Amino acid sequence: MGASAAAAAKPGALIAEGEPMVTLPFENGDRPLVQYPQKRPLIRHTSRPPQLETPFEVFNDGLLTPNAAFFVRYHLTVSPPSPALLEPDKYLLEIKGSVGKPISYSVAALQQAFPTTEVVAVNQCSGNSRGFFTPRVPGGQLGNGAMGCARWRGVRLADVLQAAEPKAEVRQALFNGLDRPLLPASPDFIKALDIDVALAPEPILAWEMNGEALPWLNGYPLRLVVPGYYGTYWVKHVNEITLVDQSYQGFYMNPAYRIPDDPCAHVEPGTTPKKTVPIQRLNVRSFITSLGNGTKVKMGETIRVRGIAFDGGGGIEEILFSPDPRQGWQVGRLGESLGKFAFREWTVDWTPKRTGLHELRVKATNRLGESQPLEPLWNPAGYMRNVVESVSVLAV
Repeated sequence: MGASAAAAAKPGALIAEGEPMVTLPFENGDRPLVQYPQKRPLIRHTSRPPQLETPFEVFNDGLLTPNAAFFVRYHLTVSPPSPALLEPDKYLLEIKGSVGKPISYSVAALQQAFPTTEVVAVNQCSGNSRGFFTPRVPGGQLGNGAMGCARWRGVRLADVLQAAEPKAEVRQALFNGLDRPLLPASPDFIKALDIDVALAPEPILAWEMNGEALPWLNGYPLRLVVPGYYGTYWVKHVNEITLVDQSYQGFYMNPAYRIPDDPCAHVEPGTTPKKTVPIQRLNVRSFITSLGNGTKVKMGETIRVRGIAFDGGGGIEEILFSPDPRQGWQVGRLGESLGKFAFREWTVDWTPKRTGLHELRVKATNRLGESQPLEPLWNPAGYMRNVVESVSVLAV
């Protein structure tokens, strides 16, 4: 681990003084902008554990979110783990449980034992945009910045699991990391993937992010990457994989991180779902990134509106743009594809034809025909918001 990560372990390293503030676009008010180790100033929602949101303007700078700007989400108080636990001579990944050959690897041993692979994929927190839910729901009141897209490099999870010789009765793989709860009675953060998902080609055990070692706050030295799935499954500092022959019912699988058992994961506001299932794949989302609420534009002057779209791996097929709810939609242009799990750039040329406010909207559709609702859908956990987003600009 580099000197910057080692320095981060000193007492007080996660505390900043004289923090600038940012006003969030909903009732939650102000939040501090804080610069943590290996990070640029990010929006801090909590300090213990650190919950850091990416300022939204970052997403207009490119399809890959810089490591220093990538959001941070932890669940347990003793997080992130001390760098002393992550040094190469101490860190081991253990594969155990219902296997014929329990085995452990250092990161260096993984790199030598298996072919490397990489994938560009979006990591999005399940509660991204929770702060916009009406009625309000409990949990971190995030804006739209608890997401990011990076190029992840490592080894296929399936290769590692197969080396441990899974037994025929295996149903799930459980993943645990080195972060820990403060009190012994608190549940540890353990996630489960069905074995067919774990053995699919896409999930990887990654040690690299955008061409560099994972930042301390994003899972150094090794994290699980599950392309197309919400970030709750992307376990950081992963050091234990246990194969089991039954469905795991730990806290962070049940009752946490569950959604209404409905195609759109919603119920009527204020009600409780009759049945729930674990959250899994990302739904379709799109954003305008080049313009913010209150931006002034010149009437009669053509501007290029830009944004991003993504989904759970179906791949973005179409972008529709509307400059006003009273007008129809026009088809946008899709830009470079970095893969079906990545942010996809879109652009459209727009000429304001009147002065005054314009409510710009964007709507994405993927190759499976899945799209976005015009009205927000509600659920009691505040998960999976993917309403058609709008930005109000003023033509003068």
